[in-house]
Amino acid sequence: MAKKKSTQHDNIQDIESALTRTEQFIEDNQKLITYIVGGIVIVAAAFLGLNKFILQPREKEAQSQMFMAENYFEKDSFNLAINGDGNYLGFLDIIDDYGMTKTSKLAKYYTGVSYLRLGEYQEAINFLGKFKTDDILLASVKEGSMGDAYSELGDDKKALQHYIKAVDASANNFTTPIYMMKAAGIYEKTGENAKALDLYNRIKKDYPDTNEGRNVEKYIARVNTLLGN
Repeated sequence: MAKKKSTQHDNIQDIESALTRTEQFIEDNQKLITYIVGGIVIVAAAFLGLNKFILQPREKEAQSQMFMAENYFEKDSFNLAINGDGNYLGFLDIIDDYGMTKTSKLAKYYTGVSYLRLGEYQEAINFLGKFKTDDILLASVKEGSMGDAYSELGDDKKALQHYIKAVDASANNFTTPIYMMKAAGIYEKTGENAKALDLYNRIKKDYPDTNEGRNVEKYIARVNTLLGN
């Protein structure tokens, strides 16, 4: 019992000693700690000020400036969308003039897709590769578009990698079966028929009401014949 009390007493002394050392450290370094805390407050205030008085207005301005480029994009006028028309900015101008804005980041996506439609596949890859997004549907289209560009360049390996990423990015009826079909087509082309069949069967099972799902049976039959099933 005496030993237990002694141990408890020692623990209390250790805690008191640690508290004393902490208090002494604070007292000895009070000026430094004040500077650090003050610095943190200044940085936080500067960030809030930057966001409110600079980034937010620039974001609104960038969105306004990109309106016409988006309009040209929707009309398939991709050169005008990319470079502008002399009166309104193009996507490249938005990227250059409004860096650090979400609109500038989105302009990289539009630029990449525009170059893809114009047949400038390496430029498409360059801009799409710089585009980052948390939107899973847009991420799927980005990866699929990069797959299309690599496919046009004859790089089936990289095309397949991006088609699979597009499939994995988002499970939906709009993009997933499309990129599954494209990935399966490359598997067939490279003689990996079992993997192609697996994707075709997934389309049949998971996306029966899509165009791909309604037409996939003939692909399944063809691959089964190749596999001798």
